[in-house]
Amino acid sequence: MTPNQPLTLTVRHPADSIAVLTVAGEIDVDSVPALRTRALELIRQGRPHLVLDLAPVEFCDSSGLNTMIGILRYAKDRHGSLSLVGPPPHLTRLLDVTGVGELMPVLPTTAEALTHIVRPGEAPKGLGAR
Repeated sequence: MTPNQPLTLTVRHPADSIAVLTVAGEIDVDSVPALRTRALELIRQGRPHLVLDLAPVEFCDSSGLNTMIGILRYAKDRHGSLSLVGPPPHLTRLLDVTGVGELMPVLPTTAEALTHIVRPGEAPKGLGAR
């Protein structure tokens, strides 16, 4: 018996060490295993810098936030990063209220997220510099 997965995950690879994972639908207790599995797979496959495009997310509960924190820890343990892009207003509020948005960059566009990724041998871009 396969659970219904209301989540759609789409991947693109803008650079060797980077994956952009677009998440559409609902992130909840039933769908987080698919999100976690796919994200960790990408990191294990040599793409430690992960960008989650959350613009199409319709709903996210606490299990979704916990999963994002777990993905962040996994990426950091492998010298990577996790950035969140374009969360809709309801998710932005949730990230702010819970403090999860303080743990990782939350940016309006994928292009901005890509400029914030720290690559080996490079200084952080846009972090504290104006």
